[in-house]
Amino acid sequence: MPDIILKGITWGHSRGITPLQAAAQRFTELHPNVEVQWHKRSLQQFADYPIEKLTEEYDLLIIDHPWVGTAAATRCVLPLDEHLSAGYLQDQLENSVGASHSSYHYDGHQWALAVDAAAPAASYRKDLLDTVPQTWEEVLSLARAGRVAVPAIPIDLLMNFYTFCIAHGETPFADTKEVINEHTGILALCAMYELYSLVDQSMFERNPIAVAEAMVGTDHYAYCPFAYCYTNYSRLGYAGNLLHYTDVVSYKGKKLSTTIGGTGLSVSAFSNHKPEAIAYAAMVCSPQFQTNGYTYNEGQPGYLKAWQSDLNNKLTHNFFTNVLPVMENGYMRPRYHGYLHFQDEAGLYIQEYLSGKQKNEKLVIEKLNAIYQESLKKKVAA
Repeated sequence: MPDIILKGITWGHSRGITPLQAAAQRFTELHPNVEVQWHKRSLQQFADYPIEKLTEEYDLLIIDHPWVGTAAATRCVLPLDEHLSAGYLQDQLENSVGASHSSYHYDGHQWALAVDAAAPAASYRKDLLDTVPQTWEEVLSLARAGRVAVPAIPIDLLMNFYTFCIAHGETPFADTKEVINEHTGILALCAMYELYSLVDQSMFERNPIAVAEAMVGTDHYAYCPFAYCYTNYSRLGYAGNLLHYTDVVSYKGKKLSTTIGGTGLSVSAFSNHKPEAIAYAAMVCSPQFQTNGYTYNEGQPGYLKAWQSDLNNKLTHNFFTNVLPVMENGYMRPRYHGYLHFQDEAGLYIQEYLSGKQKNEKLVIEKLNAIYQESLKKKVAA
């Protein structure tokens, strides 16, 4: 039996757990006295349950970058810049996929390593679609024909709201008075309504995984304009049909800027085996493992050279080459302590509007600004 057992918590999709388990096996081969056990939870649990509570139970944690403000405030995970070499971290920065690496750097410290990179990108069934949309008008035309699937649960709608605010010339959270000015916010909501009023109402219950599964499991849907990308579905044999991923469309002559996601790997400050946990994290995010073992075991790496690999692109039907421009053009969410309160609540009001339950755009913006002010109070209280 190993002398040391490290426990990790991640999310329960092949992209989220399989490469970490492969890394655990390899780590034990190199360190026979250490076993790494990964536990999983649902995507919704991953979003809902406070990570700071999990740090008391787990040595290794997969996190979202908006949480790092809480990490800085509570110090419940280790500042990895105090434990990893400057050379290692510089290489991670130079090989960041878009803003992935810097998204985990906050208040002067690196709270996680970018183990995985993602953003909402377009996907389609090549066998069902003759021409891939390039403009917003073409997306709407395809939606009118009933061929478009798109995630529409609250969190995904909020991420797309940011996208359409940017498309109308304003960046959300530019000041502490309001999320977005009323005029721009209304324009963003109206643009989104153009699409969501045309798609099947079942989309309001589907996250990106459910949309991908609907696209590969049936022939009903040929195209998705933006959903957090999953390279698993671009690989032969993963599902019954293949998804191809590509850049998002242009809106009013300019490419949409989607909201980056991905995940980071952090180490609990309460771990009884910090050196071993840090060594495991460093191995998982190393150039060698990211480019090879991580990608080959259903992973979506956070390391740029893995995305530039000819072998990895051949394996995934050019997923990485096609999605990289989306990552490089991505928007990074706020990360202050308190932001997650806003993220947890705000999408509900956007969904009410887009699903037709209420039709007052101004009221939505007022609600968002009120929640924003509540979230800023949490920041001050910290």
